[in-house]
Amino acid sequence: MTTTQKQPSLLICIVMDLLGYASYALPFLGELGDIIWAPVSGLIFYKLFGGWKGAAGGIFNFVEEFFPGLDFMPSFTVMWLIKFLGKKQQIRSIQPI
Repeated sequence: MTTTQKQPSLLICIVMDLLGYASYALPFLGELGDIIWAPVSGLIFYKLFGGWKGAAGGIFNFVEEFFPGLDFMPSFTVMWLIKFLGKKQQIRSIQPI
């Protein structure tokens, strides 16, 4: 039996990425905030996307947020796009010719 997980909204993903970018607002204090934000962000990523993609993405997101200078990629939004395009591909392959 397979269970399908509901995809998080694009708005939630964009907000999560903006929260990750907030460290740039405070040049030196922001990097200290990333130490706290990194595990929280990784856990939220896993909870939003679930499965092995959520786990791998959560680890990637943690590393990206934890190390200074690496948090330039909007990882929540990118994963949303990957899942959205994958869902579109599945629907297209199921439709009869």
